[in-house]
Amino acid sequence: MAKTISIIELTSDEIKELSRRTNSSLTSKRDHTRAQIILMRSKGMRQIDVSKKLNVSVACVNKWCQRFEREGLNGLIDKKGRGRKESLPLSKVEKIITSATQPPKPLKRWSTRKMAEHVGVSHSTVRRIWNKNELKPHIQKTFKISTDKDFEKKFWDVIGLYLDPPEKSLVLCCDEKSQCQALERTQLSLPLGLNGYVKTTTHDYKRHGTVTLFAALHYLEGKIISRIEQKHTHVEWLRFLKQINRETPKDLTIHIIADNYCTHKHEKVIAWLEKNPRFKIHFTPTGSSWMNLVERFLRDISEECIRYGSFSSVKELENDIYQYLEQRNQSPRKYSWNADGEKILEKIQRARAKLENVINST
Repeated sequence: MAKTISIIELTSDEIKELSRRTNSSLTSKRDHTRAQIILMRSKGMRQIDVSKKLNVSVACVNKWCQRFEREGLNGLIDKKGRGRKESLPLSKVEKIITSATQPPKPLKRWSTRKMAEHVGVSHSTVRRIWNKNELKPHIQKTFKISTDKDFEKKFWDVIGLYLDPPEKSLVLCCDEKSQCQALERTQLSLPLGLNGYVKTTTHDYKRHGTVTLFAALHYLEGKIISRIEQKHTHVEWLRFLKQINRETPKDLTIHIIADNYCTHKHEKVIAWLEKNPRFKIHFTPTGSSWMNLVERFLRDISEECIRYGSFSSVKELENDIYQYLEQRNQSPRKYSWNADGEKILEKIQRARAKLENVINST
């Protein structure tokens, strides 16, 4: 009588996890093989057939099946203390980790090869230890902690307009994008192609001049009121405010969110605002222009229309900007504020505390 083939029974969660391990490119070869063994045996395949399919021994298949039946998914993990022992002295490992944030002068950061030369190991060893400890000396992010004494008051003033816009009013996020350059590449770009061929462009260019784009983002609708000027002084800012006044319903209060650029606070601007009381200016805290949602739009137009173009004149640049704005206003994209204000303040407080610790330790 033929021997009955035992089948490993799996729960839906176990099937999901084992399938993830077999499909993930981040799974190690051994974990991938062990997951395949269990999945194949759960489908009724004999141990000898599994061993031939995966090119492993029958003993290997039997071992991991028994481990799984006893301990489940945890049985497929190597026990601590198993495998080849670490050959690198602990002192060198500690040096690679602790020195990662202390490059010698005049270096500002370590490379894997310079660190390897400093410690006396291979650069691949340095990379492996950094990866294991999530150290990334090659990455640098920017930040700015506001020093505005009225930060929290201004913060909630702006956030309040996003979360609860006043009735019979328009909330307009306003700013200017200066130095929009009309750069003309010296040769035609080669287009994007198949088989991994990326678009190319020359590194050199001719400068034909710059313009400034003034933009007001309608928070609720996503439409843009815009104006292109040659400069961005208080004169041009006033012209833009007057344009907003002409192009918006007279019975609505206009709430302007703007940063602390000096042209926004010029005495002639203040005088005009006093004569036009329906305009209410809300300044973001100093160093916190990220709160102004129009920055999202300015980034988009820069990436999608300006930065990668080649313009033979300022006029051509202006035409492309106007065409981009016209198409966008036909299908406006709304930017919504979804972040939790309390969590943002907590994060800022933690950043301030860390910065103070660094200052005190130096």
